[in-house]
Amino acid sequence: MKMFSITGSKVLGVAVAGCVALGATVAGATEWRGWNIHVDDYPVSIAMKAFMDEVAEKTGGELTGKVYNNGVLGDQPDAIEQTRLGIIDFGEFSLGPMGQAIPETNVVSLPFIFKSVPQMYRLMDGAAGEAIGKGMIAKGLVPVGWYDAGARSFYNTKHPINTPADVEGLKMRVMSNDLFVDMVNSMGGNATPMAFAEVFQSIKTGVVDGAENNPPSYESTNHYEVAKYYSLTEHLIIPECLCVSKASWDKLTPEQQAIVKEAGHNSALLQRELWQAREAESMAKVKAGGVIVNEVADKAAFQAAMKPVYDKFLAANPDLTDLVNLIRNAD
Repeated sequence: MKMFSITGSKVLGVAVAGCVALGATVAGATEWRGWNIHVDDYPVSIAMKAFMDEVAEKTGGELTGKVYNNGVLGDQPDAIEQTRLGIIDFGEFSLGPMGQAIPETNVVSLPFIFKSVPQMYRLMDGAAGEAIGKGMIAKGLVPVGWYDAGARSFYNTKHPINTPADVEGLKMRVMSNDLFVDMVNSMGGNATPMAFAEVFQSIKTGVVDGAENNPPSYESTNHYEVAKYYSLTEHLIIPECLCVSKASWDKLTPEQQAIVKEAGHNSALLQRELWQAREAESMAKVKAGGVIVNEVADKAAFQAAMKPVYDKFLAANPDLTDLVNLIRNAD
């Protein structure tokens, strides 16, 4: 994947704000270890560093930290467990892999539950994030910032997708998850789970008609070269979490907790800005490459088509009904 480059004094200024030379170690200081799967020059990595820089500055060096990028502290499922246990102090995780241990996080993997990325921001920064956060805290993770992982949309070789009927008959690659298989099948498509590395050749040879992903992934894998119709359905908008181990959190003073929470939110705002810039760069490239991009302004028909998917999910998770309705019925 092409690495993200920082441009603009505004973004750069926010990213480096709070960087201080602490000099000698502050007496009684604590140093946290943070997990991150991404490379150094990536929106998440930049925002995580800004998070710890702000914490170090505002605590006067009493709390510092180092972010270990590139997954060097282990793979994501292991890192989530280590953070829950307090072995790792903080990390930036997808909510997807948390579902087995924290059922509330499964809700954001329901297709079309969010109407747009800005709506996701509002809900996760408000009542939905608070409800999901309660479930996470009970299992050892304290969310301090909700990061953007982009919106996944359909692309294919046949035609634009504007309504669920446009998916009918299409062979679409999906991630290996029953929710996503059911999503495509409920619109009359033929869901085909397969490894991500096989998608390009499978589209090129007609094994599948298309797939779905966010703009940077669609662009960086060159899928746009073989599937020229990109329809912004934004059917999956799965946020990520900057999380602190509750074991580490509980060792902080109330004043330090407030600082960490504010710094986490500020880092999320920075990460979202950087991610949006990365998406815009990818969209410009695919359009220049001849891709036909269409907006899907009204997702009501798609949401209605998901009724069997939601019915099945809620039958298995009746205690999550209120949370699902909170998000799904929001403006």
